[in-house]
Amino acid sequence: MKWIFPVLSFIGGVAVAFQAQINGGLGKKAGALEGAFISFVIGTLALFFLLLFFGKGNLGAVFSVPKWQLFGGLLGAFYVSVMIFAVPNIGVAPALVAVIAGQLIFGVLIDHFGWFGGKPIPIDTKKIIAMFLLFCSLFLFNHN
Repeated sequence: MKWIFPVLSFIGGVAVAFQAQINGGLGKKAGALEGAFISFVIGTLALFFLLLFFGKGNLGAVFSVPKWQLFGGLLGAFYVSVMIFAVPNIGVAPALVAVIAGQLIFGVLIDHFGWFGGKPIPIDTKKIIAMFLLFCSLFLFNHN
């Protein structure tokens, strides 16, 4: 059953690709920050209704978790805003290659050092080679 997580992650990546182009078009028509705001309002409404029907957690936890854990929402807003600016200018694929590079490189660092309470997973030679190849991909996607 562990196979489901990479499959769901892949589907999440597909959704991000669609989201980038859709939000880029929205930003062109409504304005970049306005497009990001509209996107988050729609997402918030969707989550609200899912929470009403399927939620079993504790919204009150917002008052007891470490405050740095609430920063994730700001990072999501930053990401959507950046993609709304970037995609119309460079396209979906080059923007996503840059996003993936940032995610993987900092994901490796977060794992290596066990930041934010994660289990430390050391950097190895394979990961270093993969990051180098990712930079090559980033260069090729963005070099005209």
